[in-house]
Amino acid sequence: SPQNPTGGILAGKDLEAIAAILRRHPEVWIYADEIYSRLCYEGSFASIASLPGMVERTIISDGASKTWAMTGWRIGFASNPVLAPQFVRWVTNTDSCASHVSQWAAVEAINGPQDDAEKMRASFLARRDLIVGLLNKAPGVSCKTPGGAFYAWPNVTEACRMVGVADSEEFRKRLLNEAGVAVLADIHFGARVPGEGQHIRFSYAASKAAIEQGIARMAEFIRTNQRRVA
Repeated sequence: SPQNPTGGILAGKDLEAIAAILRRHPEVWIYADEIYSRLCYEGSFASIASLPGMVERTIISDGASKTWAMTGWRIGFASNPVLAPQFVRWVTNTDSCASHVSQWAAVEAINGPQDDAEKMRASFLARRDLIVGLLNKAPGVSCKTPGGAFYAWPNVTEACRMVGVADSEEFRKRLLNEAGVAVLADIHFGARVPGEGQHIRFSYAASKAAIEQGIARMAEFIRTNQRRVA
């Protein structure tokens, strides 16, 4: 949390509720993927490890790819006060180590000035507002405002009906082949929950011009193909 693909964030009350359940099951470990923790737009980030009794049993994973845009440096890290020695042994016998240059680059990114990271967060916020506004103007599309990360998760149930496709996956394929817009369908992230509708995922880790052009192409694709539906 924030998470991919929806950009949703677990609120403090959600984390408290999860922690309350976990306290009744001390044998269960917690895995918290916090790689988008610095990309929150609504309120402040909260980690489940900060709650009473959770830090010792929470494995936190993070990395340099998102906050500092260091995707190509291939640096990730995990922490847990109990399992740290096992982590070291496992990594040593599987990957040996990450590139020495990449490790030092990550250290500098973490310890150095954070001005650029904050500018990037502000830029993502502006692009989030742009893409959500455009999606909600597209025919048959509705999109809630994500609280973090850089993904939008619009509901395209009505757009699928308008175009005459069975589901979001067929919509995705036609959108790519006929309009040149690449998205992912909800089923790429797990089985669809009955009754939740059809969704696709956009990434707004792109220029404003690319976002505007992509949504315009999708809207035109829907309008053009709507005439074919009886």
